[in-house]
Amino acid sequence: MASGTYCFGEGMSVTSCRVKRAVDVAGSLVALLVFSPVFLLISWLIKREDGGPVIFSQERIGYKGKPFTLYKFRSMTVDSEADGKPALCQKDDARLTKVGRFLREHHLDELPQLWNVLKGEMSFVGPRPERKFFVDKIKAINPDYELLYKLRPGLFSKATLYNGYTDTMEKMLERLRMDLEYMRTRSLWVDIKIIWLTATAILGGKKF
Repeated sequence: MASGTYCFGEGMSVTSCRVKRAVDVAGSLVALLVFSPVFLLISWLIKREDGGPVIFSQERIGYKGKPFTLYKFRSMTVDSEADGKPALCQKDDARLTKVGRFLREHHLDELPQLWNVLKGEMSFVGPRPERKFFVDKIKAINPDYELLYKLRPGLFSKATLYNGYTDTMEKMLERLRMDLEYMRTRSLWVDIKIIWLTATAILGGKKF
């Protein structure tokens, strides 16, 4: 993948795009090493609780509108979507396991996405990726969602920081508005600010 196409679209120069990718690679490698003991502990806790799979994988829509496999620590029961119908996680969702609820509240379930960042399917900062089922619903109301295909999805996003988890269509549309604003104003400084504010909010116990 050419570095210049890594963050195609408005707002960033080719040099900034290359720096952004270099930070993604170096940062995800370091984070995977630093958090490896946490990975082992979380894996043990999930297995100990119900014996089910540790990693949950799900198809999401990413760069250029192409699907990719997103990885998370499993936070719900194995049969959470047994009927095959996509469903958003709600506050106090009964499908969450005890360990999963803690992981979700502290965003630890997202850690395996560092692998997605390393592979180039995601970046540290960008719009949160969504499933096609919900993408189609959003696009039916606001077709501008397709503009986000110019960007790699992100582990961190301004929308998650200020809009929280999206459990309603109203919040999905607000997330889209904030993601489009990020696309217009993005820079390396904006990325650093989003990462810093998100990290301090999580460490401070903020639940969003």
